[in-house]
Amino acid sequence: MDLITSPLYDAFTPTAISFVLAAIGLNIHFGYAGLLNFGQAAFAAVGAYGMGVAIASFNLPLVVAILVGLVAAVLLALVMGVPTLRLRADYLAIVTIAVAEILRLVFSTTFKEYFRARDGVSGFTGSFRSLNPLPDSMDTFLNFSRNDLWVMLVGWPLVGLILLFVWAIMRSPWGRVVKSIREDEDAVRSLGKNVYSYKMQALILGGVIGAVGGFVGAQGLASVQPDSYNLDFTFIAFTMLILGGAARVMSPVAGAVIFWALLSFLGELLTKLSSGDNPIIPPEFMTPDQVGNIRFAFVGLALMLLMIFRPQGLFGDKKEIALDAR
Repeated sequence: MDLITSPLYDAFTPTAISFVLAAIGLNIHFGYAGLLNFGQAAFAAVGAYGMGVAIASFNLPLVVAILVGLVAAVLLALVMGVPTLRLRADYLAIVTIAVAEILRLVFSTTFKEYFRARDGVSGFTGSFRSLNPLPDSMDTFLNFSRNDLWVMLVGWPLVGLILLFVWAIMRSPWGRVVKSIREDEDAVRSLGKNVYSYKMQALILGGVIGAVGGFVGAQGLASVQPDSYNLDFTFIAFTMLILGGAARVMSPVAGAVIFWALLSFLGELLTKLSSGDNPIIPPEFMTPDQVGNIRFAFVGLALMLLMIFRPQGLFGDKKEIALDAR
């Protein structure tokens, strides 16, 4: 792949769809409700593991397995929210980080007959792939495999439907209350609204959407491994949301596509500049083996500059929400 096709490929893969859905869930939590959830990886993990284990270990149908993952996400939201949502926002942030790491360690070390430890769960994609209508001999676009294209044909329309749902619900009376809680929950409470209940509903809704991202990512990778759902998962999803602009329906999609395209472009460019017999970048400064970390450093620098000069993100509205005002 070259500097053009590689960013296009990475921007639309099943993995990208998984992060888009995780970022949409975070947009409900953080952008609209003002909830500091640093454990979105946990929702994606319980969704993916719930579906994978239900099929691989218990031979449940795909639809039932998806329901298992969604119920697991709801239960996780209750575990996170019940003890924290009546307290300050930073308590939820602490709990979500802790729960995400606890779950990752549980999936890595316990119930190995189901979670398969660090080997991960596999063998659950057969029922989904059997529905693939694409011909076996088709020429793939941008070197996507037939199975990846099938996940994308399902995943991106699913993203569109969820975005339409978010657009509608945030313009409903429920959405207006949630956004009011973000601005001043004491004022909302004085009007007789149950702030705790609305926060819990927002946490559940965003968590369920994150679990759907776990489904898509698991089907795309054909496996579920605990290290795929570490803290980096949540922080990358947050980066995508901040890049696009919080409290905007389309911002998670725009942020995710830009993020993956930029990351891939930098990786390809730096690899080319540091490779060969006479590299443009001398090995004393950078080798091809260091490109993976350095490209993240450049993206981090770009995010810092964005926060300084445009804290509402590329497409956000500073009048509605600004990250530096929290």
